[in-house]
Amino acid sequence: MNEHFNDIFVTTGCPTQQQLLDYVQGKLSAEEQHEVEMHLTDCAFCSEALEGLATIKDKEKIPGWIREMKWEVLRKLRKRYRSRRKTENYISLAVIILSILFLLLAMFWAYHFAIRH
Repeated sequence: MNEHFNDIFVTTGCPTQQQLLDYVQGKLSAEEQHEVEMHLTDCAFCSEALEGLATIKDKEKIPGWIREMKWEVLRKLRKRYRSRRKTENYISLAVIILSILFLLLAMFWAYHFAIRH
């Protein structure tokens, strides 16, 4: 996966997605659980994320859903990037064509006035 789209929890100092999932599924040791709970007291973002995760009944399916959502977001971002890049290419092509037309017109006028004078 592209490094620009890394797990947002990693860059904020928050528990990883896997740690939050393990917490919700009760897979953490007592010490790890305590660390997550201490973090949750100060981080509204993680508290809300955990609250949302806790409402899901089929918790074992969460990692698959997260993976699917990430790939869908990446697909949409790549599509947007390609369309923006395509537009930039069309603009560059239009500028080149207009420049060539301007040069041809300038050469015509220069030749036309050089013959008449």
